[in-house]
Amino acid sequence: MLVDCSKCRISLQLPPGAKIIRCAVCKAITRIAPIIPSSHSHQDAPPPPPPSAFNRAPRGPPPSPHGHKKAVVCGISYRYTRHQLKGSINDAKCMRYLLVNRFKFPESSIIMLTEEETDPYRIPTKYNLRMALYWLVQGCRPGDSLVFHYSGHGSQQRNYTGDEVDGYDETLCPLNFKTQGMIVDDEINATIVRPLPHGVKLHAIIDACHSGTVLDLPFFCRMNRSGQYVWEDHRPRSGVWKGTSGGEAISFSGCDDDQTSIDTSALSRITSTGAMTYCFIRAIECENGTTYGSILNSMRATIRSTSNEMSGGPVTTLISMLLTGGSLAGGSRQEPQLTSYEPFDVYSKPFDL
Repeated sequence: MLVDCSKCRISLQLPPGAKIIRCAVCKAITRIAPIIPSSHSHQDAPPPPPPSAFNRAPRGPPPSPHGHKKAVVCGISYRYTRHQLKGSINDAKCMRYLLVNRFKFPESSIIMLTEEETDPYRIPTKYNLRMALYWLVQGCRPGDSLVFHYSGHGSQQRNYTGDEVDGYDETLCPLNFKTQGMIVDDEINATIVRPLPHGVKLHAIIDACHSGTVLDLPFFCRMNRSGQYVWEDHRPRSGVWKGTSGGEAISFSGCDDDQTSIDTSALSRITSTGAMTYCFIRAIECENGTTYGSILNSMRATIRSTSNEMSGGPVTTLISMLLTGGSLAGGSRQEPQLTSYEPFDVYSKPFDL
């Protein structure tokens, strides 16, 4: 059961039988009014809520996490607006292709959110993206592998609680963010990071501006151009725990919090992808992705390189281009980042989804 926090209005998942719940973000206590059984017949009962793909009674069988692998893949183009992006939906298709064909995620265990979906619950609105993230971690068990990929706009807003190093919260911008607002990093952390139990691993691949710490993970890998790195402690001074409940959570993001992300081509008239998604997939497919450190270095080297225009056709053609070593146009100041639930040796920890 989902309830809104009485103070900050963030959606909270109420445990069965609970009468009160404390918000993990603002610490406010919300009391749940008791449900009084109606004396009327079932014929007078109100109609059931509309079906949802993520909770209550979905149409048809729910997505099945076969093999304990589940993913939410979101690509938002913001078409017909001044915020339109060229590559985001291609990013989502390429990531689904990678998960299915390289990492053996069953297609039935991947929820796709794009404007091209015909199911209204697959359109990347704020509500649908929230519900998809709840679905991702719901019922997870030891051995599960979860993936959240997002390609779209990211932004920042002033933080007033003192738990951000730079004074700003990072945000994701759903399709209807102009009317419904953005999804703040505190909520993302409370939804898909803190509930993770021991034995469950979550990987986030976030291709958006200002996305360095968008999962609010407590440790940030600060790496220089020679590949040397240190883990920065980003735990908030308030003492609020932003890690997991024993599981693993690691995020690759397109750029630092003060940077912006680009398409592989502001040039291509046929197709494009986000630079970060392109570099991530290329690192994996070109066998440069055996460890977290090798992936991060490969992504940064590709983005720094200066090369020719990239153009292509369908997604399968785009994937083949990634395999044959296409590269980015123009160099970019954008630098992919790595954050984690705990520090680790990035050059010895093997990468796998």
